Amino acid sequence: MTAALPAWWGPLLKRVHAARSEDFSRLVAPDEGGRPSAVLILLADDRPGGPDVLLLQRAADMRNHAGQPAFPGGGVDASDTDAVATALREANEEVGLDPTTVDVQATLPVLWIPVSGYVVTPVLAWWRTPHPVAPADPREVELVARVPIAHLADPANRLRLRHRSGWIGPAFRTENMLVWGFTAGILTILLEMGGWARPWDTTAPPADLPVMGN
Repeated sequence: MTAALPAWWGPLLKRVHAARSEDFSRLVAPDEGGRPSAVLILLADDRPGGPDVLLLQRAADMRNHAGQPAFPGGGVDASDTDAVATALREANEEVGLDPTTVDVQATLPVLWIPVSGYVVTPVLAWWRTPHPVAPADPREVELVARVPIAHLADPANRLRLRHRSGWIGPAFRTENMLVWGFTAGILTILLEMGGWARPWDTTAPPADLPVMGN
């Protein structure tokens, strides 16, 4: 039997169910082409301080996405029945997540990441029964962290980053990683939708992204 959701899920789900792709990105997914993929946005609430989200950081010496922060996830396999199956399988393979501890709540609009060629379906889920997780293969995942939503919303932890391509976007400082790019963009919108966002200085000059990021 599915456990009752905490009250904070109500406002978030109401906004998510009405969301459109353009609420998350100005980039339009192509009608054809692109590699289908999915990521798992996994929220838990069993620790003091309120809900948190599961994030990971890619290994620094990977050929692609070296050192980048991310939600668990990856490309669709032929055996996957849908985006939910992809997100849960990838999370199991990357950090040892037990899918039976998760209750999926919604899938977000499909999003396009031109730089990698991925067409991504974010899967929003409630971690009903959290358990320890860790990198399954250190050659691919350097670290795994449960980051409190309150920490992400703290104005002191928010900034803008400039990629060496010229792109400028939102970012978050956490205890163990710098969250930017696609992941930071999704988190920014979810903070707004969940009613967690706090005013922060969006006029400060952007910082330069460390060289490690692709």
